[in-house]
Amino acid sequence: ADQLRASSVGYAGEEAVRTPNLDAFARTGVVYKNAVSMLPVCGPFRGSLITGRTPTSTGLVINDIPLRTDEISIGHCFKDAGYDTAYIGKWHLDGPNRPAPVPPGPRRQGFDYWMGANFEHNYDRSHFTDNAGHLQMWEGWDAQAQTSHTIEYLKSRDTANPFCLFLSWGPPHHPYRLAPQKYLDMYDPDAIQGRPNCPDVPREDLWGYYAQTTFLDDQFQRLLNVLDELEITNNTIVVFSSDHGDMHGSHGLYKKQWPWNEAIKIPFVIRYPGRVAGGQEIGAPINVIDIMPTLLGLTGLPVPDAVEGVDLSAYITGDRDDPPESVLIMNPCPFSIGDTRGHDQYPDYKGERLEYRGVITERHTYVRTIDRPWLLYDNLKDPYQLENLIDNPDCKDIQIHLETAMLGHMAAISDKLMPREYYYDRFNIVFDHRGKVIDLVENMYDRKG
Repeated sequence: ADQLRASSVGYAGEEAVRTPNLDAFARTGVVYKNAVSMLPVCGPFRGSLITGRTPTSTGLVINDIPLRTDEISIGHCFKDAGYDTAYIGKWHLDGPNRPAPVPPGPRRQGFDYWMGANFEHNYDRSHFTDNAGHLQMWEGWDAQAQTSHTIEYLKSRDTANPFCLFLSWGPPHHPYRLAPQKYLDMYDPDAIQGRPNCPDVPREDLWGYYAQTTFLDDQFQRLLNVLDELEITNNTIVVFSSDHGDMHGSHGLYKKQWPWNEAIKIPFVIRYPGRVAGGQEIGAPINVIDIMPTLLGLTGLPVPDAVEGVDLSAYITGDRDDPPESVLIMNPCPFSIGDTRGHDQYPDYKGERLEYRGVITERHTYVRTIDRPWLLYDNLKDPYQLENLIDNPDCKDIQIHLETAMLGHMAAISDKLMPREYYYDRFNIVFDHRGKVIDLVENMYDRKG
């Protein structure tokens, strides 16, 4: 999913969103309670997801930067191992021309079968590039059509080879209320309750957000049903996750990029009946860069040397019980949120530059901006992050410990906390007169709907 936060699924028990199929799936799989987006922005996350590398290594520090074709992707790894590889849905890794076709060849990063769009959020008139490179339009609601096509692919493919398939839905990313009426009718916007850290509840937004999420829940069950029908459930790894969350008014803020839980924590459930005991919850964190090496580990494939994430497969299978304590989070190049209801990050946030790094553990969130230590939360005692402990003298030792962990993560990838202009120069990122990536061609959609 796109922009689905960790708290906005039923099994999390935090919000009144209906996801009965995901809830049942979670009971049969492993739920990571602290799955982290690292840099909670679409393109940077997706680059890290398929390479296992951080944004400051891939160069995808903001949206609309093309992923280099010399990167080793998860698609390449599985393809080289004899798997059929397929990608269906939103991509957002092919550069600034958002509506342009993604042609066959190296820009598809090792995925041989393709029905994807570089960028598309017009859910009822959604364009994509087909396998031959032609621009097409999904019939009806794109998430439903994409799911139908995925089912068709699974039923028609040559079963002699194993497969690696990504299905990337666009919802519940705004426009929130662009959803089938059936699902909007399931919710009363006036009855929606905000989180305790939300001073002004955006009920109209959450109405559509929840409706889209329930719509995806039904599409997800269709996929699980076809695995049962094909009798491949027990030897198929299934992962449900998202690229980042959405603040939806928490802390008076909106959309993504922020280091608070609503933006940076994502749902993550993995099921592998043949090897992994279901019904587990893991509190130790998992980062986006850990997903690729973990999937390679579960399938017995080698992890490329360039990968910066950790293979967590042994912790998922129960063979080890000493997982890494912390994961790195970052925003090297904050850009405008584009929502006037709350504070922005660009050019600053309340007078401060907001380039940041930090760490998340099972218990704590710690964040340092380019200028100073900024945030420290005890997420077990304070799950809505209402009390910033950064100036609490009783927490000084914790702060030092987390700062040391953060610096260790940064040293491992040769990262430094530098002004955003440093990364613009390093990765040759140029902006036009609008302050947008040069040559950006937008695929317009209703940002408020």
